[in-house]
Amino acid sequence: MKYEKNYSEYTVDNYGRDIFEFLDFISSEGIDFLDVTYDEIRFYLMYLKDKRKDSNSSIDRKLSSLRGFYKFLAGKKKISSNPFSLVNGLKKAKKLPRYFEYNELEELFEVPDLSTPLGQRDRLLLEALYATGVRVGELVKIKVKDIDLSSRTILILGKGNKERIVTYGDYCSEILEQYLKDGYLELNKKSSEYLFLNNNGGELTERGVRFILDKIIEKTSLNKNISPHMLRHSFATHLLNEGCELTTVQKLLGHESIKATQIYTHVTTDRLKEVYYNSFPRAKIDDKD
Repeated sequence: MKYEKNYSEYTVDNYGRDIFEFLDFISSEGIDFLDVTYDEIRFYLMYLKDKRKDSNSSIDRKLSSLRGFYKFLAGKKKISSNPFSLVNGLKKAKKLPRYFEYNELEELFEVPDLSTPLGQRDRLLLEALYATGVRVGELVKIKVKDIDLSSRTILILGKGNKERIVTYGDYCSEILEQYLKDGYLELNKKSSEYLFLNNNGGELTERGVRFILDKIIEKTSLNKNISPHMLRHSFATHLLNEGCELTTVQKLLGHESIKATQIYTHVTTDRLKEVYYNSFPRAKIDDKD
């Protein structure tokens, strides 16, 4: 998963937990993991749903982990066939992506102390996630050499080792140059090639990013749980609200399919209302004094 499929450390860890949880369960039932059948899988799904009270999306993720694991075992000739290939995922409730309003982002951006190396890093982290819409796994893999300061572009290595170019604007450019000339030099005790570093000079991890964001949100008045993906959602939503075409947003996000991008069309009501009231002749009554 890590070296052939380029999955992030965070994803690999989650898949590992899913697999070991299943192995513990079938071991407690006296079943060898190489002899698992469809009936045992159904029993496990009932356990997750009725006893554990796992959500459909959580169960689906576990099924995905186990389907991949048993596909690997079948490929290595440890089992004759993949029993999880017979199991369909559960129907998931559709959830709209959570995002920040413009004023909420401004409050977030004001938290980091730019007089310190870590404050500069944290502000850049926020600006870069919002300005480019990159995934957190892509963000932590950015190397200084991937950045073209003159054209304000960054080479991103995405899912499946696919490369794309993202652009950033004035605000991100300003803090990036400050960080590279100041905070980065102080943090980079180990001559790292990566842009985002921890306080020991090592590469910042995805978990590290989530920890930083949690600490930032605690210092605001915002009553929201924060995740790196919320900034990605904000990037896409705000682009669409300002009239950007869906296919352009798809390319900026690095989505292979337009279907993955279409979820953002549900959260652009404000833009639709604005176009309606400005364009439809009988949307409002003209003042005739």
